Amino acid sequence: MKKLLGLGIALITPFNKQGKIDFTSLENLVSYVIDGGVKYLVLLGTTGEACTLKLKEKIDIINCVKNVNNNRLPIVLGIGSNNTKKVIYNLNRINLDCIYAILSVCPYYNKPTQKGIYNHFKKISDNTDKNIIIYNVPHRTGCNINIETINKLIKKKNIIGIKEASGNIIQSYNFIKNKNSKKFIILSGDDNLVLPIILGGGDGIISVIGQAFPKEFSKIILLIKKKKINYAYKIYYNIINIIDLIFKEGNPSGIKTLLKLKGLCHEYVRLPLFKSSPNFEKKLFLELKKVHLFN
Repeated sequence: MKKLLGLGIALITPFNKQGKIDFTSLENLVSYVIDGGVKYLVLLGTTGEACTLKLKEKIDIINCVKNVNNNRLPIVLGIGSNNTKKVIYNLNRINLDCIYAILSVCPYYNKPTQKGIYNHFKKISDNTDKNIIIYNVPHRTGCNINIETINKLIKKKNIIGIKEASGNIIQSYNFIKNKNSKKFIILSGDDNLVLPIILGGGDGIISVIGQAFPKEFSKIILLIKKKKINYAYKIYYNIINIIDLIFKEGNPSGIKTLLKLKGLCHEYVRLPLFKSSPNFEKKLFLELKKVHLFN
């Protein structure tokens, strides 16, 4: 699973003013993050507004990224639902030849028990030979995956890791400490916890902010691995205010506004999300002016 160590990017889906996918901006963004040194690409997750995309649009996005990427980086694809049969249906409808792993979120809204969560992912695992990364994000799903459930799921050969976005650093450390397989990877799903999680033994991060600062975030992770902690924190503190700010009016509205300010895409999102306010954009612009970019 060395292909998924370090910095992965939770890519946005750029839209134009009419709400159509802006494929030119998507191509430019993919090239930008690859040139910035990221290790893998994550498509059609929460940040990619997957729940507002039709199946054909998802397939078009996959093909677009596949063409730009040209086999340079592994691709992780978000396929999740609170309907187990729907996940399996989509696994069978989408051509996964170019996909290294699936990122599948814990079932949301219906709030299953740990037994239900286990059987949900077991059923998915039984219906695909693709690698699977479990996505734990309880503030969105309404339920948390515990270590006992994870250790049962690790026994499935194609369940290879977890994107842990509970925001609970102690839980993250318990995942790292108590996992019963060295092959299972722990990825931070929170940009603001990247340093303590990797320092504590985590394997990397699937990042939102990293698509705006790929060189800086790649350097942070490299420095952590080399135990050059003070330098890593110096770069991190340079962008910490922006990391905090981009989530104030929701994700991906904030990151899209930042990418707009950097000339990489428009700020448009699909309802029920709404683009960031002019006041937010002004605050973000002022913070961006303070950032000393890494060379």
